[in-house]
Amino acid sequence: MGEARFLTRLIDRFYFPFLRRWVPLQTFRYAVCGGTNMAFDLFLYFILYNFVLEKEGVVHFGNLFAISSYNVAWMIVFPITFFTGFWLNRHVAFHSSPLKGHVQLFRYLLSVCGSILLNYLCMKFFVDLLGLYPTPSNALTKGISIVYSYLMQKHFSFRGCAEQ
Repeated sequence: MGEARFLTRLIDRFYFPFLRRWVPLQTFRYAVCGGTNMAFDLFLYFILYNFVLEKEGVVHFGNLFAISSYNVAWMIVFPITFFTGFWLNRHVAFHSSPLKGHVQLFRYLLSVCGSILLNYLCMKFFVDLLGLYPTPSNALTKGISIVYSYLMQKHFSFRGCAEQ
């Protein structure tokens, strides 16, 4: 896998000595892959929502149903970044996992679904139950979700991956 090897080497160039004391290489690779995929997600969403869907309030699918354009943009972007995230995790961050690809993909899907549910529940908890403002609640939720996702990828989706 030439692309994966190239990306891994590129990421490793930024694994500076001062980081090695606190951040394991695998965690660093995961953070870079996740951050890159999140930026890609935001970029695609921005392009789709603002220029393709042109910020239309609602997208009509004939007389059958209508969906808000921001949700349509998410529904288009989600499968793209789901697979780019899976590919980056499988081939860069957790490349030595002994699990078969279809097992990893199914487990990755389960962990992503869990992450979506966790985001929803955390926001309901922080905003509706505790009365916190939505923006700090979202920031707190993102932090919780990142930790959850990393632990799920490392110990479930790509289990058995040797720590580099």
